[in-house]
Amino acid sequence: MSSPLPLEGVTVLDFTQVYLGPAATQMLGDYGADVIKVERPGTGDLSRTSITDPAGLDNPVFLSINRNKRSISIDTRAGDGRQVIRDLAREVDVVVSNFRPGVMERLGLGYDDLRAINPRIIWASGTGFGTDGPYRHKGGQDVLAQAYTGVMWRRASDDIPLNIYPTTLCDYTTGMHLVQGILLALLARERTGEGQKVEVAMYDSMLHMQMQEACTQLNRGREVNWAAMPLTGVFATTDGAVCLVGAFKENPLRDICVALELGEDLSARPEFATQEAQAEHRAELRRIFRDRFATNTTEYWIKRLEDQDLLCAPVRTLVEALADEQTAVNGMVVEMDHPAAGRFRALNAPVHLSATPARVRRVPPRLGEHGAEILAEHGYPADRVAALRDQGVLR
Repeated sequence: MSSPLPLEGVTVLDFTQVYLGPAATQMLGDYGADVIKVERPGTGDLSRTSITDPAGLDNPVFLSINRNKRSISIDTRAGDGRQVIRDLAREVDVVVSNFRPGVMERLGLGYDDLRAINPRIIWASGTGFGTDGPYRHKGGQDVLAQAYTGVMWRRASDDIPLNIYPTTLCDYTTGMHLVQGILLALLARERTGEGQKVEVAMYDSMLHMQMQEACTQLNRGREVNWAAMPLTGVFATTDGAVCLVGAFKENPLRDICVALELGEDLSARPEFATQEAQAEHRAELRRIFRDRFATNTTEYWIKRLEDQDLLCAPVRTLVEALADEQTAVNGMVVEMDHPAAGRFRALNAPVHLSATPARVRRVPPRLGEHGAEILAEHGYPADRVAALRDQGVLR
């Protein structure tokens, strides 16, 4: 018999959509929380329509971050719809949203509103820039957060064009901070009996990701740029590319010269003798490395570098990474059967617990699939549920 999951008995009322919020609530669901996903009638979570797909509203983008949830489709613009939400909020543990500041309050579902009917409630919100300040009105979007916080500006060198990081770095990081905040609030409630407000912002998460760089800038007025380290870079080979990190050794340049079969210890030259000198002559070093890496295969150079105990990796595509044996060994892909999408695969939770690991208990829900079931569990008689359907409040 499986051990109870850590969050069994915790009920989450989930208003989130797109990525930041759904990634957070899926993590809660993976570890046992009963996540009730509140969706708008007709279209639901915006990620249901973010790509064109044969499965329609149940496309892979939506499926990737919405397992272990139940869906109820409620028109919160209607008075009866908002009353349904308040009735649910009386009994749940956590309410999560990632709307712009003020949206939940305008619906009468802000922290003060819900705390008045449920003092134990944990009201959690993820926004783009926070609930106060000059940017509070702006939509929380991953690329904007990259641009505002210096993440987009920071590159290995100034000659590299400014660009967008293609993976949703800000959404994911902020979503995981939201999970941390909710778990901390649940722990605090065990001691005090009281709920509280939890707020995270993409802006803060991206600044916080740059802790070392920011502290050095604030206190010494100098830049720390790990991508600009003189012996670090990405170099094309005859069949791909190698990422090399020349650091954490007494004299990494000497060992790189051995690995690259240069026939000379460049660290013996005055212009390469110290890290400061190497940084000053970084362009020349990179030219030497680039010319050597271009003469052989990725596999060849990886072996040569590893023989010198140098940090290195082949530059993989996502397709290659998903097919890698390490991905399988780590149990990072799970398979599910979905009534609309059929058999599909998705990434598993990355936190591995020995006694209570994450489990897939529910496939991602169809829009509004569990509405009647959820309301019945919260004391709504069948005729009241039918009336809400007739009124178009429950879809």
